[in-house]
Amino acid sequence: MAENKGSGRTTAMKIDSKLVRELADMLAETGLTEIEVEDGDRKIRVSRGGAVAAAPAPLAAPVAAPAAPAAPAAAETPAAEEASPDLANAVKSPMVGTAYLASEPGADPFIKVGDSVKAGDTILIVEAMKVMNPIASTKDGTVKQILIDNGQPVEYDQPLVVIG
Repeated sequence: MAENKGSGRTTAMKIDSKLVRELADMLAETGLTEIEVEDGDRKIRVSRGGAVAAAPAPLAAPVAAPAAPAAPAAAETPAAEEASPDLANAVKSPMVGTAYLASEPGADPFIKVGDSVKAGDTILIVEAMKVMNPIASTKDGTVKQILIDNGQPVEYDQPLVVIG
């Protein structure tokens, strides 16, 4: 029950369940954990626990560990390391969206392989729900690999750029 301020009586709050369902669907589609909309005096916030997004990370470590001790692959390990990206040093996407390597079509890219970057430098943009979100380098270093293409859809926690 919501209180009708000033009158001292209570009235039932009218909830637009269709809108709540639409917002919940948007959460699922975009990977966001919370959406809030405001229309005059009405404010609706739909959120879900972020713990689900963290679950894939622990699953990746146990899968990678058994692959390393394989004896026949020991001779191939140096070549495999050069071909595969060093994901421990990768900047990962903080959201689901579309990644752009430049500020606008036709502009020079923010970074190229071999460029030096400092922590906090913008290295690309991820567009999510029509909002351009600058993605910054997490440390000083050299761009070793760019793991995505311009205009590519990206997932939450997906490696984007390797900085060494």
